[in-house]
Amino acid sequence: MSNIVFRFATVQGQAIHWFLKRNCSVTPAQLGWLYASLCVVSLSIAAFFWFQGAFLVLPFAWLELAAVGFAFLVYSRHAADGEHILLQGGRLVVELESAGRLERAEFRRDWVRVEPGAGDRSLIEVSGQGQRVSVGRFLRPELRPALAQELRRALREA
Repeated sequence: MSNIVFRFATVQGQAIHWFLKRNCSVTPAQLGWLYASLCVVSLSIAAFFWFQGAFLVLPFAWLELAAVGFAFLVYSRHAADGEHILLQGGRLVVELESAGRLERAEFRRDWVRVEPGAGDRSLIEVSGQGQRVSVGRFLRPELRPALAQELRRALREA
């Protein structure tokens, strides 16, 4: 395994890991702090106008904050999405996480096929023993063939 150079994987002992994650510029915790500060500022301004006699400003501020909070919640659910591919010994394990739900598929190394999907820019199909998993959704489409080639080479040589 030491003579193989990987572009997308990390080697830890006898295991090879591919971690493919969503590119998020803001973590859910940072987003929570941003939302809290937005609430403070918006509700302070709305309260000021409410005390001045503009009584409809405050309900609309609450409505606006509820809509923004819902959008932030949807974003936060998918911020930790990712794919983990592990090659260790005689098995290949693929774990897909989406919105907190984890899917896991395990393949015998000798029986795995790695192939592109329908087109050049489509997801990578990992299949074997009656199972099929698509990976590469968090990788730019032009890099997916390189990942597929790296997986094939690791399955053959490692």
